[in-house]
Amino acid sequence: MTSISRPSSLLNIAPVIPVVVVHDILTAVPLARALAAGGLKILEVTLRTDAALQAIELITAEVPDILVGAGTITSSDQARQSVDAGAHFLVSPGCTDRLLDAMDDSGLPYLPGVATISEMLKVLDRKKVEMKFFPAKAAGGIPYLQAVAGPLPQIRFCPTGGITAATAEAYLSEPNVGCVGGSWVTPPDAIWDGDW
Repeated sequence: MTSISRPSSLLNIAPVIPVVVVHDILTAVPLARALAAGGLKILEVTLRTDAALQAIELITAEVPDILVGAGTITSSDQARQSVDAGAHFLVSPGCTDRLLDAMDDSGLPYLPGVATISEMLKVLDRKKVEMKFFPAKAAGGIPYLQAVAGPLPQIRFCPTGGITAATAEAYLSEPNVGCVGGSWVTPPDAIWDGDW
Protein backbone atom coordinates (compact mmCIF):
# COMPACT_ATOMS: atom_id res chain seq x y z
CA MET A 1 0.00 0.00 0.00
CA THR A 2 1.05 3.55 -0.60
CA SER A 3 0.72 6.26 1.97
CA ILE A 4 -2.03 8.80 1.41
CA SER A 5 -0.78 12.33 0.73
CA ARG A 6 -1.79 15.43 2.66
CA PRO A 7 -4.89 16.94 1.03
CA SER A 8 -5.40 20.56 0.07
CA SER A 9 -8.88 20.30 1.62
CA LEU A 10 -10.18 17.95 4.31
CA LEU A 11 -13.69 18.49 2.97
CA ASN A 12 -13.01 16.99 -0.47
CA ILE A 13 -11.77 13.53 0.50
CA ALA A 14 -15.09 11.78 1.06
CA PRO A 15 -18.71 12.89 1.46
CA VAL A 16 -18.69 11.50 5.00
CA ILE A 17 -16.02 11.66 7.69
CA PRO A 18 -16.76 8.73 10.00
CA VAL A 19 -16.62 9.84 13.63
CA VAL A 20 -15.17 6.88 15.50
CA VAL A 21 -15.13 6.13 19.23
CA VAL A 22 -12.57 3.42 20.01
CA HIS A 23 -13.07 1.61 23.32
CA ASP A 24 -11.08 -1.54 22.51
CA ILE A 25 -7.71 -0.94 20.87
CA LEU A 26 -7.98 -4.29 19.06
CA THR A 27 -10.82 -2.91 16.94
CA ALA A 28 -8.95 0.16 15.67
CA VAL A 29 -7.03 -1.31 12.74
CA PRO A 30 -9.77 -3.65 11.44
CA LEU A 31 -12.26 -0.78 11.59
CA ALA A 32 -9.94 1.56 9.68
CA ARG A 33 -9.23 -1.12 7.08
CA ALA A 34 -12.96 -1.71 6.59
CA LEU A 35 -13.61 2.01 6.10
CA ALA A 36 -10.74 2.31 3.61
CA ALA A 37 -11.97 -0.76 1.71
CA GLY A 38 -15.41 0.84 1.58
CA GLY A 39 -14.01 3.97 -0.06
CA LEU A 40 -13.87 6.24 2.98
CA LYS A 41 -10.24 7.36 3.03
CA ILE A 42 -10.62 9.53 6.11
CA LEU A 43 -11.77 9.07 9.71
CA GLU A 44 -11.87 11.00 12.95
CA VAL A 45 -10.98 9.19 16.16
CA THR A 46 -12.54 11.08 19.05
CA LEU A 47 -10.43 11.61 22.15
CA ARG A 48 -13.27 10.44 24.39
CA THR A 49 -11.66 7.19 25.52
CA ASP A 50 -8.34 6.09 26.99
CA ALA A 51 -7.70 4.04 23.85
CA ALA A 52 -8.00 6.95 21.40
CA LEU A 53 -4.38 8.10 21.13
CA GLN A 54 -3.08 4.55 20.84
CA ALA A 55 -5.73 3.87 18.18
CA ILE A 56 -4.44 6.84 16.18
CA GLU A 57 -0.87 5.53 16.47
CA LEU A 58 -1.85 2.03 15.32
CA ILE A 59 -4.03 3.16 12.43
CA THR A 60 -1.44 5.58 11.05
CA ALA A 61 1.21 2.85 11.28
CA GLU A 62 -0.83 -0.02 9.85
CA VAL A 63 -3.39 1.56 7.49
CA PRO A 64 -1.36 4.02 5.41
CA ASP A 65 -4.10 4.64 2.82
CA ILE A 66 -6.43 6.46 5.23
CA LEU A 67 -6.17 9.92 6.79
CA VAL A 68 -6.58 9.79 10.55
CA GLY A 69 -7.84 12.77 12.45
CA ALA A 70 -7.96 13.36 16.18
CA GLY A 71 -11.35 14.69 17.19
CA THR A 72 -12.91 16.31 20.21
CA ILE A 73 -9.73 18.34 20.73
CA THR A 74 -10.57 20.62 23.66
CA SER A 75 -7.12 21.65 24.94
CA SER A 76 -3.66 22.55 23.74
CA ASP A 77 -2.34 19.42 25.50
CA GLN A 78 -4.66 17.22 23.44
CA ALA A 79 -3.50 18.93 20.26
CA ARG A 80 0.15 18.17 21.12
CA GLN A 81 -0.63 14.59 22.14
CA SER A 82 -2.48 14.05 18.86
CA VAL A 83 0.48 15.30 16.84
CA ASP A 84 2.75 12.98 18.82
CA ALA A 85 0.38 10.07 18.12
CA GLY A 86 0.69 10.69 14.38
CA ALA A 87 -2.67 12.30 13.62
CA HIS A 88 -2.94 13.77 10.13
CA PHE A 89 -5.48 16.45 11.09
CA LEU A 90 -7.31 17.86 14.11
CA VAL A 91 -10.99 18.53 14.82
CA SER A 92 -12.40 20.53 17.71
CA PRO A 93 -15.97 20.99 18.95
CA GLY A 94 -15.38 24.70 19.61
CA CYS A 95 -12.82 27.45 19.11
CA THR A 96 -11.29 29.37 22.00
CA ASP A 97 -8.28 31.56 21.17
CA ARG A 98 -5.94 29.23 23.07
CA LEU A 99 -7.27 26.19 21.25
CA LEU A 100 -6.99 27.87 17.85
CA ASP A 101 -3.41 28.86 18.70
CA ALA A 102 -2.56 25.26 19.60
CA MET A 103 -4.08 23.89 16.41
CA ASP A 104 -2.28 26.55 14.34
CA ASP A 105 0.99 25.67 16.08
CA SER A 106 0.49 21.95 15.37
CA GLY A 107 1.25 22.46 11.69
CA LEU A 108 -1.61 20.11 10.83
CA PRO A 109 -4.77 20.94 8.91
CA TYR A 110 -7.71 21.32 11.24
CA LEU A 111 -11.45 21.84 11.39
CA PRO A 112 -12.35 24.20 14.22
CA GLY A 113 -15.82 23.77 15.62
CA VAL A 114 -18.22 26.69 15.23
CA ALA A 115 -21.89 27.23 15.99
CA THR A 116 -22.26 31.03 15.89
CA ILE A 117 -21.51 33.82 13.45
CA SER A 118 -19.03 35.33 15.93
CA GLU A 119 -17.10 32.06 16.11
CA MET A 120 -17.07 31.86 12.32
CA LEU A 121 -15.69 35.40 12.10
CA LYS A 122 -13.02 34.55 14.69
CA VAL A 123 -11.87 31.62 12.53
CA LEU A 124 -12.03 33.72 9.36
CA ASP A 125 -9.70 36.24 11.06
CA ARG A 126 -7.13 33.41 11.00
CA LYS A 127 -7.61 32.94 7.24
CA LYS A 128 -9.36 29.59 7.72
CA VAL A 129 -12.45 28.97 5.58
CA GLU A 130 -13.14 25.30 6.39
CA MET A 131 -14.93 24.64 9.67
CA LYS A 132 -16.87 22.02 11.56
CA PHE A 133 -20.47 23.12 12.20
CA PHE A 134 -21.33 21.57 15.56
CA PRO A 135 -23.76 20.56 16.95
CA ALA A 136 -25.37 20.82 13.54
CA LYS A 137 -28.89 19.61 14.22
CA ALA A 138 -29.24 21.34 17.60
CA ALA A 139 -27.71 24.60 16.29
CA GLY A 140 -30.24 25.01 13.49
CA GLY A 141 -29.32 22.47 10.84
CA ILE A 142 -29.85 23.21 7.17
CA PRO A 143 -31.87 26.42 7.66
CA TYR A 144 -29.00 27.85 9.70
CA LEU A 145 -26.43 26.90 7.05
CA GLN A 146 -28.61 28.53 4.39
CA ALA A 147 -28.85 31.72 6.45
CA VAL A 148 -25.07 31.83 7.01
CA ALA A 149 -24.35 31.41 3.28
CA GLY A 150 -25.54 34.95 2.54
CA PRO A 151 -23.16 36.99 4.71
CA LEU A 152 -20.35 34.39 4.77
CA PRO A 153 -20.31 32.71 1.35
CA GLN A 154 -16.59 31.87 1.56
CA ILE A 155 -17.01 29.38 4.40
CA ARG A 156 -17.33 25.64 3.75
CA PHE A 157 -18.58 23.37 6.49
CA CYS A 158 -18.46 19.83 7.75
CA PRO A 159 -21.71 19.63 9.74
CA THR A 160 -21.51 17.11 12.58
CA GLY A 161 -23.85 16.30 15.42
CA GLY A 162 -27.23 14.74 14.78
CA ILE A 163 -26.48 13.89 11.14
CA THR A 164 -27.86 10.51 10.08
CA ALA A 165 -27.82 8.38 6.96
CA ALA A 166 -31.31 9.72 6.28
CA THR A 167 -30.35 13.41 6.56
CA ALA A 168 -26.81 13.38 5.15
CA GLU A 169 -27.88 13.82 1.52
CA ALA A 170 -29.89 16.95 2.32
CA TYR A 171 -26.92 18.52 4.08
CA LEU A 172 -24.58 17.55 1.24
CA SER A 173 -26.85 19.31 -1.27
CA GLU A 174 -26.09 22.67 0.34
CA PRO A 175 -23.41 24.62 -1.57
CA ASN A 176 -21.51 25.57 1.60
CA VAL A 177 -21.26 21.95 2.81
CA GLY A 178 -18.21 20.00 1.68
CA CYS A 179 -18.86 16.84 3.66
CA VAL A 180 -20.63 15.68 6.81
CA GLY A 181 -19.36 13.92 9.90
CA GLY A 182 -21.22 11.14 11.58
CA SER A 183 -21.01 8.18 13.88
CA TRP A 184 -23.79 6.24 12.14
CA VAL A 185 -21.18 4.85 9.73
CA THR A 186 -19.54 2.93 12.59
CA PRO A 187 -22.34 1.72 14.86
CA PRO A 188 -21.12 0.50 18.27
CA ASP A 189 -22.84 -2.90 17.96
CA ALA A 190 -21.09 -3.63 14.64
CA ILE A 191 -17.73 -2.66 16.15
CA TRP A 192 -18.40 -4.76 19.25
CA ASP A 193 -19.33 -7.76 17.07
CA GLY A 194 -16.38 -7.25 14.71
CA ASP A 195 -18.82 -6.94 11.80
CA TRP A 196 -16.47 -5.20 9.43
